[in-house]
Amino acid sequence: MIPFNKPYLAGVELEYISDAIKRGKLSGDGYYTKKCSEFFENRYGFKKVLLTTSCTDALEMAAILLDIKPGDEVISPSYTFVSTVNAFVLRGANIRFVDSSKEHPNIDCEEIEKSITDKTKAIIVVHYAGIACDMDKITAISKKYNIPLIEDAAQAIDSFYKGKPLGSFGVLSTFSFHETKNIISGEGGMLVVNDESLIARAEIIREKGTNRASFFRGEINKYGWVDIGSSYLPSELNAAYLYGQLENLDDIQTKRKEICQRYASNLTILEKQDKIKLPVVPDYATNNAHMFYVLCANIEERGTLIDLLKSKNIYSVFHYLSLHKSDYYLQSNELINLNNSDRYQDTLLRLPLFYELTLQEVDYICDEIINFFK
Repeated sequence: MIPFNKPYLAGVELEYISDAIKRGKLSGDGYYTKKCSEFFENRYGFKKVLLTTSCTDALEMAAILLDIKPGDEVISPSYTFVSTVNAFVLRGANIRFVDSSKEHPNIDCEEIEKSITDKTKAIIVVHYAGIACDMDKITAISKKYNIPLIEDAAQAIDSFYKGKPLGSFGVLSTFSFHETKNIISGEGGMLVVNDESLIARAEIIREKGTNRASFFRGEINKYGWVDIGSSYLPSELNAAYLYGQLENLDDIQTKRKEICQRYASNLTILEKQDKIKLPVVPDYATNNAHMFYVLCANIEERGTLIDLLKSKNIYSVFHYLSLHKSDYYLQSNELINLNNSDRYQDTLLRLPLFYELTLQEVDYICDEIINFFK
């Protein structure tokens, strides 16, 4: 079986985990946590990086930092993972879902402004497959209405918009290091704080609502409970694994991009025949090779293709279900029409993509897809 994903071991992760154990501090914010944070701050110019136990937790921290309260409204794409909005629903927010673009699964920028009310307290955008949303349009809307912008950049490490790294546009941005991402730590995430006025409180929220971080820096002589918060710090073992991956980021990215290019080259013939559609990368965006997907004609065709590939020992998977159609959302909201989101729900199929996938295996996968459409 060619799996959909296979976690990658660059080679130094176990050495760094062993070193973390020898250093005698495993609970977080130690040597390797700081090394990871410095990596992102130095490479991408993020103002403050805080590693978290997951991207979900980073989003929960964002909701607390923006003081989201019951009755507030938050704008989000419907075609996304539930964590994007769940963090804000936990604070009592109502979600205003926006459709995806016709060209790609990212949020339709032209529809955002229509959802803004006097109760709107945040706009969340998701860079699907690591491909940038149109950040010029989105940041203009954010500034026009003075509404904080949050980037859910879970899939967008090392991806750019007009040369500027994703994660640097939002007041707050979140990343994931789940085992399905380009760079992994098993489970893990990161909160990027680009508004300096939020940095001190972000540290407090991450440390269970205490000013412990300031105490360890020698800025105060004792620490105590000063705000709400939770335990969002990953252990040093996770950070050590992550740092081993980060040291090999360029190699990992080069290999993943090579695989994506091979997929695109092989399957272009089907797109020219109007059998499938391939991912669109706008001129303003880069492709960080987080995933490779195809769009089928309908849900029945996709299901048949999944079964065919499985019979050939190839594991392919669909992705999100539109959140505006979820059972939970419809308990307290009326059904709305978001046709593009539903189209991606029904037709998008993700193909295997991981570092150790060979180009010969990619060719085999593509041959089977081509044969299917014959």
